Amino acid sequence: MTTQPRHLKFFSAAGTCALATHITLEEAGADYELVRLDFSRAEQTQPVYLAVNPKGRVPALLTPQGVLTETPALLAYVAQTHAAATLLPPADDAFALARVHSFNSYLCATVHVAHAHRRRGARWADDPMAHASMQRKVAANMSACFQLIEDDLLAGPWVMGEHYTVCDAYLYTLSGWLAGDGVDIGRFPKAQAHAARMAGRPAVQRAEAAWR
Repeated sequence: MTTQPRHLKFFSAAGTCALATHITLEEAGADYELVRLDFSRAEQTQPVYLAVNPKGRVPALLTPQGVLTETPALLAYVAQTHAAATLLPPADDAFALARVHSFNSYLCATVHVAHAHRRRGARWADDPMAHASMQRKVAANMSACFQLIEDDLLAGPWVMGEHYTVCDAYLYTLSGWLAGDGVDIGRFPKAQAHAARMAGRPAVQRAEAAWR
C-alpha cells in the first residue's frame, strides 16, 4: 500500500494544464501548499523555479521523495497516495488502469500538443509563416481530437463510465481551452455535458477559486 505523503508543494500557473492536478489534489483532500507562478513575468524561467523543475513548465509537485513533473504522472501519484478518494480503478484491475493511463496519455501527447501550436509554434519552427500555418490548423486539429473523444473515449457520465477518475479533471481542463482555440464545445454534446457536470463539483470550484 502506498503511504500518503505528509505535505506536498504544488507549483502551478493560471490557464495551464496544471489545473487538472490542482482539482485532483482537492478531490483527494491532500495536504498541499499552492505555489503560484506568473507566466506573464516568465517566473517559470527563473533560477529559483528551474532548480525545482529544469523543464521550466508546470505542473511540478514537490513530494517528500523528490519532485515529480508531467500531468499524467502527478495525477497517478496523487490518486495512488490518497487511495481512500478512489480516483483510480482498483489496483488489481490492470486493464481498467491501463485505460486510464491510455486516455491521459492521449490528452498529454496529442490533444495538448494540438492546442500548443496556437501559441507555442516556436517550439517547432523559426519561420513566422510556419507559426501562422500552425495556428490555422489548431481549430481543425482540436475538433478532430474532441470528435474522437466524443465518439469513442468518453463513456459517460464520466470518462471511464459510472465512476469518477483522474481522467475527468484532465478532460475538463483541456475542454476549457476549446473556445480560445476557435472550437464550439456545443458540437460535442457529451463533452459539453461532462464539462458542466465537472463545474458543479466542489473540488473544481475550490481549485478555480484559488486563481480569482
